[in-house]
Amino acid sequence: MSRFAKSIADLARNLFKIERPERKQQPVYFSHGTDGVIDYYTEPEPTVGEWLRSLAPSAAGVLAYIRSIFVCTQWLPRYNLTWLVGDVIAGLTVGFVVIPQAMAYALLAMLSPEYGLYTSFVGAALYWIFGTSKDIVIGTTAVGSLLIGSAISSVQEQRPGVYTNEEIAKALTSVSGMILLGIGFLRLGWIIEFIPYIPISAFVTAAAITIMATQFPTLMGITGVNTRDAPYLVIINSLKGLPRTQVDAAIGLSSIALLYAIRYFCARMEHRYSAKQKMWAIISSLRLTFTILLYTLVSWLVNRNNTGKSPFRIVGPIERGFKHAGPPPLDADLVTLVLPELPAILIILIIEHIAIAKSFGHRFNYTVVPSQEILAQGASNLLGTFVGGYVCTGSFGASAVLSKAGVRTPLAGLVSAVVLVLALYALTAVFYYIPMAALAGLIIHAIANLPTTPRTLYTYWKLSPPEFIVWWIGVLVAIFASLEISIYVTICVSLALLLIRLARAQGRFLGQTRVYHYPYRDHPEPHAESYKHTHAEHGARNIYLPLDHHDASNPSVTISAPHPGVFIYRFPSGFNYTNQAQHIRLLVNHIRTHTRAGMARLADNAHRTWSESAPLTLVDAEEEHLPRLRAVVLDCTAVDNVDITSVQGLVDARKALDRHACAGAGGAGDGECVQWHFAGLCNRWARRAFAVAGFGTPVQVHVPREGNLEVPRGEIEENPLAGWEPVYVVASPTVPTSIGSSSGGGKEQMVHGADRPFFHVDLMEAVDAAVRAAERAEGRFGGRHGHVTVQV
Repeated sequence: MSRFAKSIADLARNLFKIERPERKQQPVYFSHGTDGVIDYYTEPEPTVGEWLRSLAPSAAGVLAYIRSIFVCTQWLPRYNLTWLVGDVIAGLTVGFVVIPQAMAYALLAMLSPEYGLYTSFVGAALYWIFGTSKDIVIGTTAVGSLLIGSAISSVQEQRPGVYTNEEIAKALTSVSGMILLGIGFLRLGWIIEFIPYIPISAFVTAAAITIMATQFPTLMGITGVNTRDAPYLVIINSLKGLPRTQVDAAIGLSSIALLYAIRYFCARMEHRYSAKQKMWAIISSLRLTFTILLYTLVSWLVNRNNTGKSPFRIVGPIERGFKHAGPPPLDADLVTLVLPELPAILIILIIEHIAIAKSFGHRFNYTVVPSQEILAQGASNLLGTFVGGYVCTGSFGASAVLSKAGVRTPLAGLVSAVVLVLALYALTAVFYYIPMAALAGLIIHAIANLPTTPRTLYTYWKLSPPEFIVWWIGVLVAIFASLEISIYVTICVSLALLLIRLARAQGRFLGQTRVYHYPYRDHPEPHAESYKHTHAEHGARNIYLPLDHHDASNPSVTISAPHPGVFIYRFPSGFNYTNQAQHIRLLVNHIRTHTRAGMARLADNAHRTWSESAPLTLVDAEEEHLPRLRAVVLDCTAVDNVDITSVQGLVDARKALDRHACAGAGGAGDGECVQWHFAGLCNRWARRAFAVAGFGTPVQVHVPREGNLEVPRGEIEENPLAGWEPVYVVASPTVPTSIGSSSGGGKEQMVHGADRPFFHVDLMEAVDAAVRAAERAEGRFGGRHGHVTVQV
């Protein structure tokens, strides 16, 4: 406190005649024999100010944040000719692959094909500035395009003819881009971890089925099918319309057959000629471009002199260049209409992109930063709307082609962008003749490998049967309702499953058993008869396993309590308001059942509570063999944070067990009846919370009866902990530097604070302290010397 503050406080005391509070003596935690040997250490309290100061950015942190936004500044200074050659080859390859895909996917979004080229151009042109993956390609995707098409249909149903499809797509994309930019700038990429994998797997499978169902009528030339109905209706109506099949079916089915034939042939060549594996992989990736060019040539030959209607559907006129460039329309009514579609689109954009980027990062040993990837997505989506693009994200197919083509840096995307610009200005006349059935066949071929395979489904069942059921729920809801409802339902069910697992996590009571390694490494004859007696205890230690063997341990192993009246309880997955009621109920009921009352109680209704159904009598004969409760050891290794509800629940449990083990006729405890020890509790805020609730230190040492007083009563009054023997873990001043040598000196250092002796380093030390206290209470432990465990 500053001098000015002290002066103000003294003035207030004098003015209002407030007496200065008496300063109490600090309890003595050490026995006299440890003074000068061990450095005294008290645990500092965490404060809100300390937490706020840790959040304050430093100048170096701000500079590092700015540099982390523009990732290209970290590798561009090292760019060289070798990298340039690899990027140009990979960029050109991907550019030719993306062109037919982009045009085909734009049709799924209910837009003309050039919008797919606009979208892919912006993603390729911008990603290299912000991205952290060299292998990913941002562009149009089947699932994203399908969601945009669904959103356009929804808005058109509510406001028919008020907004064009282009305006709806731009508005939805720009709002998505703004949100993604915010998530990226604020580094909130960790939010995606709340979305489990199973809902996404179910969604992708259902989306692939939906896309194939909606493209089937175009593939076969069937008219009169509303492809915006639920997928099961589209499938039924398509089957009913098979008699109306047109000549388009010949183009569509033959294009699919050709695509699979090229892929199969190239795969065989890769296997046969391993030296030219990369060449055949690139040829296989170009099969989409080759197929579209072939059927475009066929269409041109059929329609070049045809002044009437084409015998099959073709794409038709495509505007040259960026004719649709302009700011996105963001009037309030349109934004309100597209907002309900945002959650599903954002979830799919983020999850799909991050999953692809991380898969390539793991394969090629580089780190992908989710927040930075989301930032790159946001920039591509927001700025893409100004040139006519719609939602874009990482494309797995195009990314796989880029990786196989030998990409060296993210700058390869800039080469692909140049190819797309040339296509927009030089090839629009050629695009006029592309058959729609060929594009439908390309789409079906591209997404045919997206559904989850039966083998993977069987793996889901083996890993987690409940999540296997969630997967089927997602697929069925998507087929019979819609994709948007499917993603919401599966995420909600998954979160409910997570909460149930947290709230109903089963804690376990532990016991100990003695173990050692077999065979002992220094014994030449591990099966000798003398081995068991000579080396069994060498390096032996106690381990703690569930008493009910509800784990993977051998049921034949004997597990027992470390001491009568000492209970060990393990929290399996945290301790919070969702599961505290179950843990407390299990803890209290089990201990009450397996211990007897601490003192004889009178059979007087005046001294029993209304909730006790039986009269308070002397200890029953059945309880005589049960031990008295001495200590509770909580294994908090899995506990990182606690809340008020969980702490209050533990306080209530302490009161209930104190009454059970300590209460006499008056219902009061004796001060040191039940000790509570905490093992492995590392979080400073959790330790502070338990300390505030009265845990971590003994309240008061039990004062012996007159005539058997071992500690003077005056010392008890001065120091409530007088006569109490603590057990501490200290670090040895001798630090091993190599085998057989050591260095260092000075006093031994306490690992944790002396003011919280019931917070232990690990479970072994906690159990040891609890057993020592129990033996001392039972008169088995002589003397009053401090006990210190040295940790080397």
